[in-house]
Amino acid sequence: MSNSCTLQSSLFCAQKPNPLSLRTSILPTQVGNKIVYHPLRKNNKVFSPNRCVGKIEASLKWEKGYKNVEVFSKEHLAVSLAYDVAQLSTKFTKERGAFTVALSGGSLIKYLRKLVDSPYAETIDWSKWHVFWVDERVVPKDNLESNYKLANDGFLSKVPIPPLNVYSIDDSLPPDGAADVYETTLRRLVTSNVIATSTNGLPKFDLMLLGMGPDGHVASLFPGHPLLNEDQKWISFLNDSPKQP
Repeated sequence: MSNSCTLQSSLFCAQKPNPLSLRTSILPTQVGNKIVYHPLRKNNKVFSPNRCVGKIEASLKWEKGYKNVEVFSKEHLAVSLAYDVAQLSTKFTKERGAFTVALSGGSLIKYLRKLVDSPYAETIDWSKWHVFWVDERVVPKDNLESNYKLANDGFLSKVPIPPLNVYSIDDSLPPDGAADVYETTLRRLVTSNVIATSTNGLPKFDLMLLGMGPDGHVASLFPGHPLLNEDQKWISFLNDSPKQP
């Protein structure tokens, strides 16, 4: 599954207390320091003059080709992410009459906190939002390990998205059954044009917000795991997650 649009920045990276942690991540290895901040622009005009909320301090190893790298403190990330999500919500609501968003777990929900404040809380058309999960743990919805609970407590319960537009897994089923039911739900929503499709017929969400684990896993897709070979199902499952449960 792929998202149909890319945020203006090529990389969102939350600033760490130790700048060396940035040097050992996904950035290039060439020696050299350069601090870069590019606000969102359109026709060479900054969208919002209030997006920069403080001084950015970080140490990056830089090389030619990384032209759109933005290094954010946690506050910068929350402010900029809220602005970008609101822009995309407006765009797709006008174009399609719906805005489909897929969420991950981890620290992501903390960075969505600005969306529940003014002006976004009052100006976003929440009735057009449809919320999905890129992955989920098969635990009850009130379990502390549940990605649904994380998103609901920190974000969804604070905005007026219709409950029927929030598509959590059926946690009463075993993993294989929950995966099959979730895929059936996606296929139904593709048929009714709530979810768009890519040229190869796969569901195409308007926005997917992904996190990455320390081992490089994304959306419960773990490096070297046999599940990476799956090429037929839209939704699959695993019982031997390297990161329990």
